[in-house]
Amino acid sequence: MSKASADAVRSKIIALMVSFSVMSYFDRIIISIAGPEIIREFSLTETEMGAVYSAFLFGYTLTMIPGGRWADRFGPRSVVTLTGVGAALLTALTASGGASVWSRSLGIAGSFIVIRFVLGLVTGPLYPSCARLYASWIPPRYRARVHGYVASGAGLGGAVSPLLFSSLIAAFGWRVSFVWAALATAALALVWLGYVRNTPAEHPRLAGQGVLPLDGRLSGRPVENSLSEWAKLVRSPNLLMLTLSYFCVCYFEYIFFFWLYYYLGEIRGLAAHETAIATTIVFLSWMVMSPLGGWASDCLVARYGRKAGRRIIPVACLLLSGITLCVGINVANPVAGVALLAFSFGLAACSDGPYWAAGIDIGGQHAGASCGILNAGGNVGGIAPVVTPWIAARSSWSIGLYFAVFVLYLGVFAWFLVDPTKSTGNRPFNSGKRSSVPSA
Repeated sequence: MSKASADAVRSKIIALMVSFSVMSYFDRIIISIAGPEIIREFSLTETEMGAVYSAFLFGYTLTMIPGGRWADRFGPRSVVTLTGVGAALLTALTASGGASVWSRSLGIAGSFIVIRFVLGLVTGPLYPSCARLYASWIPPRYRARVHGYVASGAGLGGAVSPLLFSSLIAAFGWRVSFVWAALATAALALVWLGYVRNTPAEHPRLAGQGVLPLDGRLSGRPVENSLSEWAKLVRSPNLLMLTLSYFCVCYFEYIFFFWLYYYLGEIRGLAAHETAIATTIVFLSWMVMSPLGGWASDCLVARYGRKAGRRIIPVACLLLSGITLCVGINVANPVAGVALLAFSFGLAACSDGPYWAAGIDIGGQHAGASCGILNAGGNVGGIAPVVTPWIAARSSWSIGLYFAVFVLYLGVFAWFLVDPTKSTGNRPFNSGKRSSVPSA
């Protein structure tokens, strides 16, 4: 098996991770596209709908840490497969939200909240499992850009959802549209199960090829799962500060993910088709700038080392992101306003790869668990879809967004207390021999 063939396998695995990222964000964001229609049909308030949005995030947060442990222990292939199948079932079940079978005992809003909460539970292990797969397949010096590719899938999922799902709603209604999304997710889970393996040594196309050009990755053996190793992770000042910082970024970003469509249409007064196009443009900025941020971070690490190199992109881009949002919400021209919002969101997306690469470095042999903690803490930022309309109801949407910028800047400060060179796990992932990385 040639090195080019081995890299081709790795490239396809990266592409499947990106595809899962696309579908995961599509499935979680489409509720916000259906949101205005659901609000009108069931006479829900903005705060009630915000609770529906945040319900996913609360469930999502709860299973990230155990999901990372499962990926460390049993391998990411099976964990992600179960995540995909579960997400398909719960996305389809969202179509039954508000039905009398649910609402008699839970209420209308409660029925959506429970369904979306359980969807979050089954989705939570996805990204920690991908981080575990990076540790087995991707050399350390390429991990930020590879996570940038995977994170760009989130932007693509967000970008296509306004136009595609609004078109599906117009053609089939919002309930049938959720079923179509569920079928696509189930199909992807089957492809993943058939192709992906936990390590290069387990892949049928690479069997018998030894280490290949993928030196320094994990073996297929389960890692130690003792409480002492977990205590090290939980007590790690580096991981705690990184997680606190990620919470601040996620708080900022989840306002875009769940309230952007509503904000542009209902608060800024854009027409329905303009809102869909504008929301797509904003999410495309995430798709483009997330891998750019990861690539730049890897280059800066090569030049300045992991401690300084990992810090530069998040600090610079998050500072600019906050400034750009403050300007954008005060611009009257809708085109300029959308452009500034897109740039703000894209700058925030640039930080995603450095966060996850640092989480893998700090976690060492327990990369899945470490990134599970990182993502769980970050997604506590899922309170933003509830807090922001609550602030808006008592003051204005601008005040709610200014508060988000304040939270974001707390995350910038926390980066100065993070040192990714200090691995907490029982063995760091070393880079090994130089190796090329395929494009996703």
